[in-house]
Amino acid sequence: MTRAQQLLAGLSLALCLPALADQERDLDSLNPGVPDSGRMATGLNLSLPPEWRPDESTEPAEPLELTVENAVFLSLRHNQSLNVQQLEPVIAGTFEAVERARFDPSLFGELSVGRDRAVRQPVETDQEPFEQRSETDRLELGIRQELPTGTELQLSLAGVRRDSNRAVEQYDTRAGLTLTQALLRGASIESNLAQLRQARMDTRASLYELRGYAEALVSDVETAYWEYVLARERMRIFEEALSVAQRQLSDTLRRIEVGDLPETEETAARAEVALRRQGLIDARSQQERRRLELLRLMNPPDSNWDRPLEPLDQPSMPDMPQDAVAAYLELAQRLRPDLNEARLRVQRGELDVVQTRNGVLPRLDLFITLGKSGYADSFGASGRDIDGPGYDLQAGLRLEAPLGNRGPRAQQRRAELSRQQAVESVANMAQLTALDVRVAWLEVERSRQQIDATQATRELQEEVLRAEEARFRVGATTALSVAQAQRDLLESRLEEVETTVAYRLALIDLYRHSGTLLLRRGIAAPGEDEVVLR
Repeated sequence: MTRAQQLLAGLSLALCLPALADQERDLDSLNPGVPDSGRMATGLNLSLPPEWRPDESTEPAEPLELTVENAVFLSLRHNQSLNVQQLEPVIAGTFEAVERARFDPSLFGELSVGRDRAVRQPVETDQEPFEQRSETDRLELGIRQELPTGTELQLSLAGVRRDSNRAVEQYDTRAGLTLTQALLRGASIESNLAQLRQARMDTRASLYELRGYAEALVSDVETAYWEYVLARERMRIFEEALSVAQRQLSDTLRRIEVGDLPETEETAARAEVALRRQGLIDARSQQERRRLELLRLMNPPDSNWDRPLEPLDQPSMPDMPQDAVAAYLELAQRLRPDLNEARLRVQRGELDVVQTRNGVLPRLDLFITLGKSGYADSFGASGRDIDGPGYDLQAGLRLEAPLGNRGPRAQQRRAELSRQQAVESVANMAQLTALDVRVAWLEVERSRQQIDATQATRELQEEVLRAEEARFRVGATTALSVAQAQRDLLESRLEEVETTVAYRLALIDLYRHSGTLLLRRGIAAPGEDEVVLR
């Protein structure tokens, strides 16, 4: 370090010390009861108060014995994310109920009170203007309903009381029927039911989404289970390797004492022990991490984060023939939840096209109103007189057309392009699905063939180690050569276990990519029907 660097470091330390001292005084004021021995030189208190310390007297929990099936069952019952996802179809069903409510009949009522006072000019010019006062009270009740045919029906019953200083008080009762039929826009049943059918498709799509989520969860649980099994096997292998290295070190030290080996052999033996201990530390940490991941996925109700897991299934080669890749490709095109969901989105886009095509049309409605009225000096008498000669009839056409019609035409164009985009997306997804299945099938074949190869390699490495140990006992080789043979055997044992587990994981991926994982596990879930595009 140069002189300038030493001066700069000293200046920086001088500037930092007052701040650290102030910090320590602040901490002293906040924690006056903590002794100085519990603080670092910087003033930070790293000790916990007694009431915050965990209770170390609690007995360890009993190990949870698990098979793959039990782990999957627990996750399907208690996984928090799945519980959240299961509400999606229920929420989507409420939108379907809202759209269905458009065609439900509705009651309506109206009550009005009117008072009028005006000056009228008489017919005879020689008479003085007169004041006219009138009262009108009206009550109407009825029912109204919209039909998918574009028809709106309204049935009503109204009562009116009229009183005036120029006429006798009179009561009117009217029963009326009004029919309005759309002739252009809104006349198509397909367009009127489009939103309801879209809501049904959204509900169905949520079921496919739920199935895909459940399939992914089962895949994650089985993967986490086998990775935990692999982590336990790795730790067991490292423990055995450490025990072998320690015995080798003891044997080496004994032979050095009697003069059979030079002292330089001790270094290689101790290095091997240190290396095995280092690998054991990493293996133990990895096992603990895999245990926590599996616990989170299963979320057993009577468990805690510290509960140990005892897997009962061990990695082995499944005794089952491998189907051809064409069979998996066919199943994937029929059963993949995301592919079926994408097809539903295409059908939903077709309904958007139907709706927007209807919106381009002008509005032309036919309306007919028919009523029967009765007149008397009371409501009761006017109701009985409703069969009299009083009636009213009205019919006509109502037209409405926006100039230019640019907005509806743009919406129709957008719906057509969106549908075309959805069709292209389905074709792209089908291609990616085929790629996923083929890659997963190749991985299954590769890992299956690697099992026999790694087994043979492990057996040969055992022979090599036995030969090196025999040579070492007669002084024909060094401890370093024996350590190298031990390392090669350790790697071959790890590769054998990893390859067997990799085969299991490859099968899980193949079943998931082909959409058959739930079926092969005997799990019933909605969304197993194939969606066919017309």
